[in-house]
Amino acid sequence: MSRVLIVDDEAAMRAALEANFRRRGWRVETADGVSDALSKFRISPSTLVVTDMRMADGDGLQVMQGVRTLMPDTPVIFLTAYGSVPDAVQAIREGACDYLQKPVSFEQLEAAAERFLEPLGETASSKSNAAFEGVGASASFCSVIARARRVARTDADVLIEAESGTGKELLARLIHRASPRAEGPFVAVNCSAFPDNLLESELFGHVRGAFTGANNAKPGKFELADGGTLLLDEIGDLPPTLQPKLLRALQEREIDRLGDIKPIPVNVRVIATTNRSLRAQVDAGQFRADLYYRLHVVPLTIPPLRERREDIAPLAEYFLRKHEPKTQRGMFRLAPELEAQMEWHDWPGNVRELENLVRRALALSTGTVLGAQSLDVDTSAAREPSSDAVRSGVTLQDIERQLLAKTLEATGGNRTKAAELMGVSLRTVRNKIREYGLPAWKAL
Repeated sequence: MSRVLIVDDEAAMRAALEANFRRRGWRVETADGVSDALSKFRISPSTLVVTDMRMADGDGLQVMQGVRTLMPDTPVIFLTAYGSVPDAVQAIREGACDYLQKPVSFEQLEAAAERFLEPLGETASSKSNAAFEGVGASASFCSVIARARRVARTDADVLIEAESGTGKELLARLIHRASPRAEGPFVAVNCSAFPDNLLESELFGHVRGAFTGANNAKPGKFELADGGTLLLDEIGDLPPTLQPKLLRALQEREIDRLGDIKPIPVNVRVIATTNRSLRAQVDAGQFRADLYYRLHVVPLTIPPLRERREDIAPLAEYFLRKHEPKTQRGMFRLAPELEAQMEWHDWPGNVRELENLVRRALALSTGTVLGAQSLDVDTSAAREPSSDAVRSGVTLQDIERQLLAKTLEATGGNRTKAAELMGVSLRTVRNKIREYGLPAWKAL
């Protein structure tokens, strides 16, 4: 369960935020100032910090600095009044995740929080990036990482196309951290998370009076990312009406706030991500071709997990160590039958699905050995070896292991029946079970 620390010297604001977070199932800690916040965080660190900017004993920047000293990966969101907006912008540039102007709806705050706590996309931590690199052993994945590191040295814009759950944002953060812009801000905006009429303001900002309700000026994400990297997540959902304005911003490296009369220069590197083919959207007339080619300077594609099965075991081990109880570090392990089940599952949710399944196994396990019975994998998504297994890059040993595992599953572990179906001897089946480390099926 996620835990949030709310820091505000106004008791009414603390109470309102606490009630809303608790209703959504969060564990909540509150603090009435900088000193109280850091004292409580030191005793019991939270997964998220929401802090006011100006308080009686200091400001939100001090809260963020103290939190980052103790837990560098913890996301911090600022709540600001109009007068403290410049401070909040500075906080973003120093590493804060986001800022929201008061009065703020809880829906806005929760949406902002969820963007930074998504599995495999939660923070800009170097530790997460290292894990993202280190647990991939497949040639296809290592090739993507190598290409990303090469492009990171340049200022070229990047388009990352990959299925949901593969870690597109982590790859974008890796590029940022490996670039000369690493000390600058990394600002992300999800193009599908805002109504069309609000997305323009979110990207480019607005001046006071630009539209009804625009009581104060607000800088957009392009300005906040100045000197760093701007991630445009799910760029394929960008409304057609905004595509020309984004194209101009990319070409000229300047933006126009809503209602302003003069352009504002911005120095940003843009990384766009999409979970579907942008080229297909161009062909269907849903996305501008000129904008596509402007974004498509360096394309990167993260292969889905089903196409790099050698990464499943190290990823599962990594997530096991990441989520196991701190008091029992290193004691948990995956049972052989669970590892085998993971091997033939097709992982439609990719790495995110794998992480969540490992967490489920830990939650349901009654011991330190996580067995297949504690992991309810949807077998409708499992591969049929006769069709999916035969593809380029797959060895004969892989095909043989997958076929044997599937046949044993179909026969309920009956080795004799499996041998008959496969046209081999019972001894061969027994030897192959040992060779491939498949479950110790009952000898029938």
